Amino acid sequence: MLKAFLHKLGVALSNYLMQEIESDPLTTPTDIVELRRCLRPGDVILIEGSTRVSGPIKYLTQSTWSHAALFVGPIQEYQEADGEPHVLVEADLAAGVCSSPLSKYAGSSTRICRPLNLRTEDLAALVAFAVERIGCRYDLHNLFDLLRYLMPTPPIPSRLRRRFISIGAASATQALCSTLLAQAFQAINYPILPIIELVDDEKASSRLHHHVVREILHIRNSALYVPRDFDISPYFEIVKPTVEEGFDYKHLTWMSDAQTGGTE
Repeated sequence: MLKAFLHKLGVALSNYLMQEIESDPLTTPTDIVELRRCLRPGDVILIEGSTRVSGPIKYLTQSTWSHAALFVGPIQEYQEADGEPHVLVEADLAAGVCSSPLSKYAGSSTRICRPLNLRTEDLAALVAFAVERIGCRYDLHNLFDLLRYLMPTPPIPSRLRRRFISIGAASATQALCSTLLAQAFQAINYPILPIIELVDDEKASSRLHHHVVREILHIRNSALYVPRDFDISPYFEIVKPTVEEGFDYKHLTWMSDAQTGGTE
């Protein structure tokens, strides 16, 4: 009985934290039509977010972005009642890992982060990894992970923020948002923000007669990744729909133009 009670309480808390609240966006909302035209399978979409849990995540990551989703293209057997296909795989506290239509983020502020030079087979494996995890849910028995987001966010040293934000670190079936995406990219050995160790290459140094240093990449714990990491990663290209669509600043309407009926 206690287990069932804790689960019900966990579900109620997660639903509360995922409720939308009024907030002032920090960036300009993305045009959903432009966004749809620009997206390719494998793209990571960062979302500013306006849920109760978004604020603490933005504070802890010192970032505009509180949520991340993977664009995989139309997913077979997953669609809305009106026929709109589900094209995103994402994870949140309430739904666990789920698929979503792109229209879910109409009017939201977003950013596209595109992995560079993905091989065809790796892209297929990335998409398959994410889609296969649809339906995985969180272990909601550990209520501390949820309750901390209901408390006023205290000042936290930057070195501890990643650990404070991670939820469900122990299991791939309990992946939260960027954790799920980090696991997907790690499955194909694609870097996001790996830990880089510089190692002396004695053989190369001897052969070339000068000091040679090699970079050895170490996999970071996937539970410690946050949405911002895809934004600042040197291995992801930032794609801006407005620019991709052929931006011309001469076609903008400014306040003075609107008031006078436009310029001649």
